[in-house]
Amino acid sequence: MSNTVRNPVPALAGRMALVTGSARGIGKAIAGRLMELGATVLIADRDADLAHEVAASFVTAGYDAHAIALDITDPASIAALTQCVDARWGRLDILVNNAAVLDSTPLADLTMEHFRRIQEVNQNGGLAVTLEMLPLLKQSPHPRIVNIASIQGVRGTVDSLAYSSAKGGVVNMSRALAVDLAPDGILVNCICPGFVDTRMALMPSGDHEHETDWFKDIYIKYGRIPLRRAAQPDDIAAATAFFCGDDCRYVTGQMLLVDGGVSATF
Repeated sequence: MSNTVRNPVPALAGRMALVTGSARGIGKAIAGRLMELGATVLIADRDADLAHEVAASFVTAGYDAHAIALDITDPASIAALTQCVDARWGRLDILVNNAAVLDSTPLADLTMEHFRRIQEVNQNGGLAVTLEMLPLLKQSPHPRIVNIASIQGVRGTVDSLAYSSAKGGVVNMSRALAVDLAPDGILVNCICPGFVDTRMALMPSGDHEHETDWFKDIYIKYGRIPLRRAAQPDDIAAATAFFCGDDCRYVTGQMLLVDGGVSATF
């Protein structure tokens, strides 16, 4: 028997992926993980300058990355994105709907206008991108959609009505899309992160939520998070990558809480 070790083909080699909101945080980590697995990734973000800067850094590191400006609430911006993907690849294998905004408006200050704005970004925007990308996804032999929701989409917390409602909508939207798109072979799943060390962990005061005494005491010292740490963006990216690959071939319409076990406690 030969002792030669063969270099395996990367799991996502030849796959074309679009990750929204991927110039920073969780989206950037997901884009990086997909590229590590061999995918070509389009970095789509409202911050166009940062998106191009991030894509350039990935290219310098030896990956295949491209960038485009995207406002998921603007139909014209989404149409331009569709034209770009179609012209560049003619198909789309992986769509990760990650773009979102955090909101912690107290109920006493919440208006319907603000509620609709959060819904427009955090749920409707992902659906709008998905509907535009469906013809391109149907050209793929192994199409995948992963929606990034939140643990707040399945658990209630104070000052989270607008955000939690939108993320809860993403969870059930994923289930409904999975049923509708199954005949086309498009798998749709959903990731619900818990506490993650990104800029969304910065509170209105400017303090980092994970550095506060109450977080360190309740969630870490006393194990409200059983793994006793907040997630890093790479933790979310690793779980997302499973839903994007061939190991996920009989899993659709599912919600995965990547939260260190916090949802298992009470």
